[in-house]
Amino acid sequence: MVRVRPHLVVVGAGMVAARFLHELAQRAPDCFRVTLIGREDTAPYDRVQLSAVLAGTHSAAALDLMGDVSNQLDLTLKLGTTVTELDPARRSLTLDGGTTIAFDIVVLATGSEAVRLPLPGGHLPGVRTFRDLADVETLSGASGRAVVIGGGLLGLEAAAGLRARGLDVALVHLMPWLMERQLDAEGGSALATAMKRLGIDLHLGAKSEAIEAEGTGLTLRLDGGVRLPADLVVMAVGVRPYVGLARDAGLACNRGILVDDGLATSAEGVFALGECVEHQGTCYGLVWPLYAQARVLAQQLSGDRAARFAGATPFTSLKVAGVEVFSAGATDGDDQLILRDPTHGIYRKLVLADGRLEGAVLVGDAAGGAWYAELIEQGIPVDAWRDRLMFGRAYVPEAVADEPTLAVAAA
Repeated sequence: MVRVRPHLVVVGAGMVAARFLHELAQRAPDCFRVTLIGREDTAPYDRVQLSAVLAGTHSAAALDLMGDVSNQLDLTLKLGTTVTELDPARRSLTLDGGTTIAFDIVVLATGSEAVRLPLPGGHLPGVRTFRDLADVETLSGASGRAVVIGGGLLGLEAAAGLRARGLDVALVHLMPWLMERQLDAEGGSALATAMKRLGIDLHLGAKSEAIEAEGTGLTLRLDGGVRLPADLVVMAVGVRPYVGLARDAGLACNRGILVDDGLATSAEGVFALGECVEHQGTCYGLVWPLYAQARVLAQQLSGDRAARFAGATPFTSLKVAGVEVFSAGATDGDDQLILRDPTHGIYRKLVLADGRLEGAVLVGDAAGGAWYAELIEQGIPVDAWRDRLMFGRAYVPEAVADEPTLAVAAA
């Protein structure tokens, strides 16, 4: 008698879904029939590298994340498809067009959606977000002048990519310094200097009030009367977890879909992971904690019920406009070690408390970031080598016997 394998459906075809499939293929390649459903027409790709595609240094094909996992699993792809309804009681999904799919287990990996500011004129032609390959394709064909709203990671990457395409770029940010969630004021200032060197016009501490059509172009009006003409306006002000499908299905949701340490939701047979979930009050937007979730869920579904996601200390490690940036933990505190090298654009700050490392901000030189993240995560006492801590692990070989276990990944 032929054994019928349980049907596992993954809703969402992003980076975390791809990692989950790879983890599952390593642990239980023959346990499930797997269906992956994605709204975009393309298979999972490395969204972190979208800025490189926009800048023209990478091709879209180079972003593929599937590899040979399709040959390792009994996998069916349904791309360009939207799930319109989840019925946990009947264990079924309804797709656009009315087709229904039965499942034994479903994993929600619906990710997040780009935030659009509710500005007058926010939906005029020429106003775009920067979130997926379709956005990149549109932005890549732009010319003339661009205004980017948002001085976080997405905004900086969009601005740098458009500048690399030869556009005149202005960047508008509501807060007084760039990447204020990850950097302190001095680190943000060091990053701003690098952006200005690229020829990007910065407007910090500026509030966007309206986007207006003007001739064949657009104008972004700021508070105080400043008007920025543009052929293109890019809103890159952040993302929010996509929970609509889960909430409509009656799953417990707050800011994200609520999950326990095993990534189970409030409905039996329904799991969730990635940017759409909320675990112990936290929604993670960085890659490596979400990859940890993918590993734990693959362990759970392959029979390791002891596997648990215990949360994580988020850290950011990336390169913006050619400048290395790393941030983990606290960005301020009473006990600080600071290194400044303005000539080379380097700023490094370590925040300590009670003899332990509480935070690290590195701009221009992110060497040792993974090690600092491990010290923060594990709460390792550092007083014995405080005088060498700023210079990295190579100067304190007695600190940790093994190499860092945290994998550095961009936000």
